[in-house]
Amino acid sequence: MHNETDTIEKLLVSLIKMVGKNNEKIDELTKRVRQLEIASKEQQINRVYSFIAEPPRPNSNRKEYVRK
Repeated sequence: MHNETDTIEKLLVSLIKMVGKNNEKIDELTKRVRQLEIASKEQQINRVYSFIAEPPRPNSNRKEYVRK
């Protein structure tokens, strides 16, 4: 009975260590996700928009520049 109790205690200690390590990994991952969310929001705020010129219209009298 004493040996069985020791075995169960060792298993519990091992389980607690594994859960603790997993929680640390999850906390680290959560921090990284928050950092990415903040960076994404800042990038959207500071975004510079550029617009592509409209394609030439078929009936236009303007001369369009064409790459050759």
